[in-house]
Amino acid sequence: MRPVTMLAASMALLLPVGGALAAGDAEAGKAAFSRRCAVCHAVAEGQNKVGPSLHGVVGRASGAVPNFNYSQAMKNAGKTWDEASIDTYLQDPKAYVPGNRMILAGIKDEAERQNIIAYLATQK
Repeated sequence: MRPVTMLAASMALLLPVGGALAAGDAEAGKAAFSRRCAVCHAVAEGQNKVGPSLHGVVGRASGAVPNFNYSQAMKNAGKTWDEASIDTYLQDPKAYVPGNRMILAGIKDEAERQNIIAYLATQK
């Protein structure tokens, strides 16, 4: 194998598969969720608060929780909530889905976002 090919193959092993993000710590994410998100969101299935239930959010279409009154922007967003889209949304909700009603200005700390996402991924 040529050195350039060997280097590329070696680097590919170090990169996340399918653009996945680095795994966060679900336990730390539970604490961060309690501090940052639980005022408006529950993780219990069917328990909507000011925001929709985040039970099963990873893999769900945006604006899809039954019995929640979404903004038109969220209803029409056409997103699927995977780890990458949740990460982008949590960084700046108003930029990712302009016109949505979430009051969070954004979570700038990447580790905190990853931890929250790891916690949400356990809520199925």
